[in-house]
Amino acid sequence: MGAANLRASQKKFWLNVMLKQKKIALINDMTGFGRCSVTVELPIISALKIQVCPLPTALLSVHTGFENYFMDDYTDRMENYIDSWRKNNLTFDAIATGFLGSAAQIEIVRHFIKNFPAVVIIDPVMGDHGKIYKSYTREMCRRMRELLEFADLVTPNLTEACELLGMPYREKISDSELATMAANIAAKTRGGRVVITGVTLDIDDGSNISNFIFDGGEINLVTSRRLGGDRSGTGDAFFAVAAASWLNGETLTDATRKAADFVAKCITHAENLNLPWNWGLPFEEFLTDLR
Repeated sequence: MGAANLRASQKKFWLNVMLKQKKIALINDMTGFGRCSVTVELPIISALKIQVCPLPTALLSVHTGFENYFMDDYTDRMENYIDSWRKNNLTFDAIATGFLGSAAQIEIVRHFIKNFPAVVIIDPVMGDHGKIYKSYTREMCRRMRELLEFADLVTPNLTEACELLGMPYREKISDSELATMAANIAAKTRGGRVVITGVTLDIDDGSNISNFIFDGGEINLVTSRRLGGDRSGTGDAFFAVAAASWLNGETLTDATRKAADFVAKCITHAENLNLPWNWGLPFEEFLTDLR
């Protein structure tokens, strides 16, 4: 093959690769400092070779874990933003939802999902440590439960799983109880896949943290050593690795294990750097490890 033909063949090959590259519409807030939400998810998912197309729900200067923050709610702009995508005939392989700031935003997301057929991954960012976020109303909780019907994969923490099922929160829980909870959440979805993240099993002394996986009836558990304290954006980093790896064809258990290992490395590095909790995870150091 001549040099010109070889270059033409290589160009065609890479064009085909790019044409087949997955695209994910990422619905979440965008925060300037603090390493959370889209600021974390976009680079991580991109490192896993999926194109990220953000649909912002709000713009923040820093996240709400800081004393002073500026926030611009994006609700009134979301429909025009989505309409532009529709008029440009854009399509997505997946839609992922994160923090939604109002019942109106949840309704906008419902319409978006109906009009842009894709794999749907819902991270129901509603609360943590047994408490629902102050911004969440009873109506929002109800509508989030309704959003589950579109989900192919749901990734709640234990607080959110309890809220989705209308049951009281427990700090420690058995694997049999988790199996029942995950099955009940899965029954509300179209995909039947659930990962309940960041749980402490009742047989554990608190030194470990587990992620319970329910994949169409198949059950697995990924457990890691608990490292350091809470840090902003940890769940976002976990979600980004797990969701993108699963979209790339890895099993849900393997994707969850990869996410847990990645987060553990980031937390260890944050502890070594003695970073304030609200500065998030220094994930940048490990992005190339995801390839």
